[in-house]
Amino acid sequence: MRGLKILVVVMGVLIVAGTLGLVVALVQKVGGGSPTAEGIALRQPAGSAIEGVSAAEGLVTIWVRRPDGDRVLLVDSKRGRVSGEIRLGE
Repeated sequence: MRGLKILVVVMGVLIVAGTLGLVVALVQKVGGGSPTAEGIALRQPAGSAIEGVSAAEGLVTIWVRRPDGDRVLLVDSKRGRVSGEIRLGE
């Protein structure tokens, strides 16, 4: 009976360790290694404010309110740089 208890505990530990290993591998595969982890500089003029952010596949859009008019910045999340700009109200 004692051997069975030890076997059950060991198998339980192996199940927990395997599950944790699987979770760590999934997190690394899905969210790890992006070049934008360090951040990017938007280089907007003084008085600018971020009003909204939205993300889609490989693209992040940032609505920026600037003294000279609103802009929507298109950020390529894979390369970590601003790839375009849409001027609003012109």
